[in-house]
Amino acid sequence: MNNYNQYAVNNFTAFRNKMLNWANQFNIFCFLDNQQYSTDENAFECLLGVGARHTIHLHSGNAFESLKAFHKKYPGWLFGHLGYDLKNEIEAVTSTNTDIIGFEDGCFFVPETVIQVFKKHVRIISTGNATALFDEINNYSEKHAVSNQPPPIAIQSRFSQLEYIETIKALLEHIHVGDCYEINFCQEFFAENVWIDPILVFDKLCTISPNPFAALYKLNDKYCICASPERFLKKQGYKLISQPIKGTSPRDLQNRTNDDSLKNQLFWSSKERSENVMVVDLVRNDLSKICTKGSVKVEELFGIYSFPQVHQMISTVSGEMPPDLHWVEAIRACFPMGSMTGAPKKKVMQLIEKYEKSKRGLFSGAIGYIMPSTDDSLQFDFDFNVVIRSLLYNASAKSLSYQTGSGITFYSDPELEYEECQWKGAAIKKLFE
Repeated sequence: MNNYNQYAVNNFTAFRNKMLNWANQFNIFCFLDNQQYSTDENAFECLLGVGARHTIHLHSGNAFESLKAFHKKYPGWLFGHLGYDLKNEIEAVTSTNTDIIGFEDGCFFVPETVIQVFKKHVRIISTGNATALFDEINNYSEKHAVSNQPPPIAIQSRFSQLEYIETIKALLEHIHVGDCYEINFCQEFFAENVWIDPILVFDKLCTISPNPFAALYKLNDKYCICASPERFLKKQGYKLISQPIKGTSPRDLQNRTNDDSLKNQLFWSSKERSENVMVVDLVRNDLSKICTKGSVKVEELFGIYSFPQVHQMISTVSGEMPPDLHWVEAIRACFPMGSMTGAPKKKVMQLIEKYEKSKRGLFSGAIGYIMPSTDDSLQFDFDFNVVIRSLLYNASAKSLSYQTGSGITFYSDPELEYEECQWKGAAIKKLFE
């Protein structure tokens, strides 16, 4: 599937919307959208893998070796996800909490068709007739009127505010006695016996909160509607890049002066810097396990980036992979991502299982793709996001769920951590008000 056909597109937005509606007729698709954040003129604006020629369902225990064998058998493009609970294979941790969505530990598929959408043109790589597919998408009737709105839904929480605050106090005790230095603690918001239109909800979420690692992922009756601002891990040639987020402040879009002040406070916050540098050290350690000696470096520390709902502190860590290392090993070395666990990893993952009430599942896992490298036809590049700011939906069970969390450190104030979770979930909550 390395050959492609290229077609001119006059209206990027219209084609994107038709393509999504067209894709939804398939049992499986993965749509990745950078929401036009990219400054690289050669980068695609969005990417779609649709239809499954071959599929592998991963289960914690032998998932990574199975994925290696699958890609050896079917080398080329892959799309799919890595669920948080693959940690059980890496660190021998167990998960017994509630899961109302039911995404499996991992799944990847060899697509029938790959569509790369650029600002002015489209590339279609397909086992079928690419021109016929392009015409079919262009003529596909949109089933979602712009005036439609997601229905109002009563969202429940697994934690009351008091329960959450008392739990944070208990976690702070673990930090005080030296069990851990930082722990990412999350809470679930959910609704049951509800129906939503995933395409419509995704469009509205991207309007409210456009983020550079947005995704709409369908796996049979389950959907992930994702507005993530965070990259987990990217491989380009032999270079690995991770961009952990730690440090958040709200925005004030009504007052530019105050918004700039909030941004400045975030940059100089000793608490947020401490949180960020701890996860940077964790990522550096993970990359050092598999990168060539001396190649791991921090390219940016404490970068402040503004998104519609929040300001975020983002750092960039990179390293060089040895040419003979399998790409799966790079993912295994860094998974699960430090920004969603804390340090030390194994201990905090045990504490997460003890104190959280919900199984994370796909939340705080990763969605992404693997593609043949442009630098070496025998190598493969990949890019995976962190599944945060995401709504998970099981259409058969009529259940939806989203989780938010924050990094708990020695300096954390339980009440402020609770507020941070509310900021992070504001865009999703707004969908159903």
